[in-house]
Amino acid sequence: MKKLISGISVLLLLLFLSGFKPNKTEYQNLYFQKLEDFNTAQTKLLEEIKTADLTSETGKSNFLKKLRYARLKLKSIDFWLRYLEPISYKQLNGPLPVEWENEIFEKFEKPYKRLGAGLALAEEELENNSPERNKLFQLIQKSIIAVDVFKADSITTNLENYHSFFLANRLYLLNLAAIYTTGFECPDTSQVITELRFMMNETTSIYNTFNQSFVATPVTAEYLELYDKVLRFLQTQPMEFSRFDHFTFIRDYVNPLYAINQQFIRNYAVVSKNFNDYSLNDKCNSIFDKSMYEGMNTKGIYTLVDDAETLEEIRQTGKLFFYDPILSGNNKRSCASCHKPTQYFTDTVATTSLQFNGYVTLPRNTPSLLNVNYNHLLMLDGKHTTLQAQGKDVITNPIEMASNENTLLENVLSCKDYKKSLKKFTRYTPEEKEVTLQHIVSAITFYYSDFSTYYSHFDYAMENKKELTAEAKRGFNIFMSKAQCATCHFVPQFNGVKPPYIGSEFEVLGVPHDTTFTGISPDKGRYEINPANETFDAFRTGSIRNAQFTKPYMHNGVFKTLNEVIDFYDAGGGVGKGLNVPNQTLESDSLHLSQQDKNDLLAFIFSLNENVIFENPPTTLPLSKSEELNTRKVGGEY
Repeated sequence: MKKLISGISVLLLLLFLSGFKPNKTEYQNLYFQKLEDFNTAQTKLLEEIKTADLTSETGKSNFLKKLRYARLKLKSIDFWLRYLEPISYKQLNGPLPVEWENEIFEKFEKPYKRLGAGLALAEEELENNSPERNKLFQLIQKSIIAVDVFKADSITTNLENYHSFFLANRLYLLNLAAIYTTGFECPDTSQVITELRFMMNETTSIYNTFNQSFVATPVTAEYLELYDKVLRFLQTQPMEFSRFDHFTFIRDYVNPLYAINQQFIRNYAVVSKNFNDYSLNDKCNSIFDKSMYEGMNTKGIYTLVDDAETLEEIRQTGKLFFYDPILSGNNKRSCASCHKPTQYFTDTVATTSLQFNGYVTLPRNTPSLLNVNYNHLLMLDGKHTTLQAQGKDVITNPIEMASNENTLLENVLSCKDYKKSLKKFTRYTPEEKEVTLQHIVSAITFYYSDFSTYYSHFDYAMENKKELTAEAKRGFNIFMSKAQCATCHFVPQFNGVKPPYIGSEFEVLGVPHDTTFTGISPDKGRYEINPANETFDAFRTGSIRNAQFTKPYMHNGVFKTLNEVIDFYDAGGGVGKGLNVPNQTLESDSLHLSQQDKNDLLAFIFSLNENVIFENPPTTLPLSKSEELNTRKVGGEY
């Protein structure tokens, strides 16, 4: 018996050394078959470019049909490709020629330049009056080369187990909610629903084949029945994406499917080896749960603290610091000077808040601190990667709070109550035994981030807990389609963080310096942090949650009402208003929104107002040994 076992072991070793691999599962075979079909369609497209008549409308139309056929073949395998290798995916169907990425693992480094290629850019080139044959050839050729990446063992080994399937399915569902129905990467919006139907039908074969190959961890009948219902729902919908019922699609089908898939991830003990999953919470059962993804560490240096009593003490100390001008250089300005809690943690009175000197105003509008922790980069130019770095910068910035770190610590520790609390907190920060500015700003971020946990009427409606008005539903559907808002403001936070929620996006809108539209704002935005043609005048896309209460709008506060903002977008941004903005990312053609469309959009935006419970400011501040410091006022003087 031992000899038999030994012989088998030797045979297995020889087979391994000879490169032998066990037979592929049906699931793996389906992947390779779909990948080959896509590759074949692209290869034929590449050959077609050499001889296609690109000067006549008939010739361009014939080529476009073959291009769209290749797009459908891509959509049939999008389920896998977008998850398994998202960087190479940009070569297959990149929406932009150049993107500067700051994904979660990269945000502590210089931004990476990602070059796009593939089908979306090829179709955009074809729309030109005189499309360049060489450019079309290069775009498709790069895509064909990128396909080889998805054949590599390092990628395909993920198909040998069930883990990557459920994680890829999660991203697929998130993209159904946030990307696939908006025209984000489909140059011709008349094709959005066509591609959606085809992709979702093709994904059925992926589900069924997976179940054949992984019988111990199946996609359950409950999930498949609901998925079949959404396919039937698609058949009842019009082909124009502007008439598609995005609201019902997400509420009744995508979000419940997401909940079931999250149960699969937990029940099957799914393990991730992909950075796509870094921000996502396996325990969350709704796309509209605020815990669905994490953008920022709100605890900062207090990450190790987990007992409720200590956390509450940190929070209350942070509240005092937020209102205490002791953190400023003149003991007259506090965080609350610009981020007024009862004004949704922004300043709704001034276009831009006062500088430290008390008479000149800051160059940029004060952004609300609500939901700021659902970004991966902070400030309108993305300068900071953590809430705590942002807080420290404001406190020490000479035109904001103008504090000196050493003097600040001396003043704070001169207050008995502050000293006692901060000394206690250092027990939980082994990396920092002595009290530092990091302890202070971490208490502040933990305090104000607590106000980002509230929900809106729209969130409750998406979970079938409340009804949404007909106007708000229409507004959401317009937001997701005709108005093109959702190509920059993504579900569920309606900010610039899209699935898989690991990076923040920036856009060039052509914002004017005033409402006469005689010139563009002189603020260079993201360019100051990462100089590049694409980043000139680019600003981080903020959330439209609570927008009704967070005027004025845009980075310079140029617009005082949401009606002005909507009219600006409807006109085509700066370019549509006649300004010279060569790198504008916003569509420059008019959206042709009717007044009813605009009213409905407002109804939807108002449905995103959150039920925030604001607190009263502290009545007093901790006393200092220095009598001079005891004259400071709660909230500061200006």
